[in-house]
Amino acid sequence: MKPETPAILILGTRGIPAAHGGFETFAERLALFLVGRGWKVAVYCQDEVERIDQRVRSETWRGIELIHIQVASKGPRATLEFDWQCVRDAASRPGVCLVLGYNGAIFLTWLRLKRRKIFTNMDGIEWRRPKWGMAARTWFWLNEWIGAWASHRLVADHPAIADHLATRRPRSAIATIAYGADPVTSAPEAPVRALGLEPGRYLVSIARIEPDNNILPIVEAFCSAKRDMKLVVLGTLSDDIPYHAAIRKAANGSVVLPGAIYDQATVKALRFHARAYLHGHTVGGTNPSLVEALAAGNMVIAHDNPYNRWTAGAAAVYFTDKDSCAERMHQALDDDDLVKTCGVAARARAREAFRWDDVLLAYENEAYRLLGVTAAKTTAMDHASHGTV
Repeated sequence: MKPETPAILILGTRGIPAAHGGFETFAERLALFLVGRGWKVAVYCQDEVERIDQRVRSETWRGIELIHIQVASKGPRATLEFDWQCVRDAASRPGVCLVLGYNGAIFLTWLRLKRRKIFTNMDGIEWRRPKWGMAARTWFWLNEWIGAWASHRLVADHPAIADHLATRRPRSAIATIAYGADPVTSAPEAPVRALGLEPGRYLVSIARIEPDNNILPIVEAFCSAKRDMKLVVLGTLSDDIPYHAAIRKAANGSVVLPGAIYDQATVKALRFHARAYLHGHTVGGTNPSLVEALAAGNMVIAHDNPYNRWTAGAAAVYFTDKDSCAERMHQALDDDDLVKTCGVAARARAREAFRWDDVLLAYENEAYRLLGVTAAKTTAMDHASHGTV
């Protein structure tokens, strides 16, 4: 029976308002969407402190309950402590539990014992990332299996991830729902010029600086020839990390390394005014940064793999190694018609597959399904069919 006020708890992010990454942005968008449609929504937020004086506290933000959990640890231990404390608290509250990611899925067994309804966005295939040692890979692999079986429903953000999850659970337990992005049709030039850039005269990469994101080959490819434009690589760099030090060494004076930028207006402006967007990701599903590049009308230069092929389609040209990446860069810098054609295809792909209204309604339908309701209420603004997006 449908409750008078349906309730949902969102676990697995560092919290909202969003300031960190794709999951936080998604959690904020979904929470605001559901509150506007009559749901009681709570989002767990991680507070790292030196000493725990109030383990759990709540506040209200734009109609959403923010449940702050204090943790006194650092690094991976803090994440596990936070995940466990969230699960302990959620077990005592009414509502469907939406879990974003499976890295702490071992704790979901407690929610099942407490008869909570769980659906989990299984994110990418974390244990395949080359940066992890054997112990970490084993941990992620085990938690993927646990998350797949402890959850009542699984969400894959990409058909290839759904195919992978189907080796763990029947397809009837899996919904494929992509990520969303808002169209960017204009942006001020000031944030771009403040970085010493000229609109339309640079390529941009926005990603974690990891080997599986191909940042070093991208920088090497750009620097392999004299370019009449610049390359901007957003992301945190630390000289204590050999891979990061190698990137700095490979970069020449045409490569701009501003570090991580979290101001969304600046990031949007950097995308919108870029000649092309570079995307070297090799592990994962539908990447939020790639989707946002499509919504900004960017031509994309992407690593050639099934994840990026499905997401970007005709909006991208594809590379497999440093040499082919350099060739694609030359195309992007030299061929105005190609840039325009890819940009038109990017906006069309974003409209077709990555509308926030469609994505959020699909999640609402999944939550109602776990409450025993076959479909969410709809309005004239809802464009998605019930079920998979």
